[in-house]
Amino acid sequence: MPAPAAATPGTAGPAGDPGPGPGPAGHPGRKRVTSRAELEQAAFGLFAANGFEQTTVDEIAAAAGIGRRTFFRYFPSKNDIPWGAFEHELDRMRVRLKACPPEIPLMDAIRLALIDFNRVPAAQVPLHRRRMQLILRVPALFAYSTLRFTAWRQVIAEFVAQRTCRRAGELAPQVIAHAVLGVAVAAYEHWLDDESADLGALLDDGMRQLGAAFAGSLR
Repeated sequence: MPAPAAATPGTAGPAGDPGPGPGPAGHPGRKRVTSRAELEQAAFGLFAANGFEQTTVDEIAAAAGIGRRTFFRYFPSKNDIPWGAFEHELDRMRVRLKACPPEIPLMDAIRLALIDFNRVPAAQVPLHRRRMQLILRVPALFAYSTLRFTAWRQVIAEFVAQRTCRRAGELAPQVIAHAVLGVAVAAYEHWLDDESADLGALLDDGMRQLGAAFAGSLR
């Protein structure tokens, strides 16, 4: 599952951002956000209070003490907020897979990378749970996730292709990539339904079962 990552607190804002200062009209003296993480916090507060679909970009910008135009320097759209620093994490998974020793079996390599990709510090688990509840259970966001899922599956397919001397677009790499995403989504659904569940253990168990199903089928 593409596990969205929180923007790092204290990260500098986008180029051209005016930085701290008086808030926009109607919000005198409100401190402007100075990082993506702060903007996320403002947005998630509104999502919790009013609902994702009912919250507008203008409301998020006002709550963050910035203008609408500045909001779009941080995120292309409201739908991108729950995904955090997804592209960065996707690059990290690609590097993690590429660095995996060749003697580690294919499905074990993917299993370890998947668990690592979805590892979340304990302090960030509540926010991560809120992210995934939005992504998987808000219809508009789940539909929007298609593009993200495609990019995530491509990383898996490229790794499978490299390991099996195939092209990433061939059937076998694509089947495995789709199957791994299915494992991840199923694990997240269980995790969201049971707060006592361990996400890493769910992913590990699901991938071991998938690996057993594919055992001996790849050459």
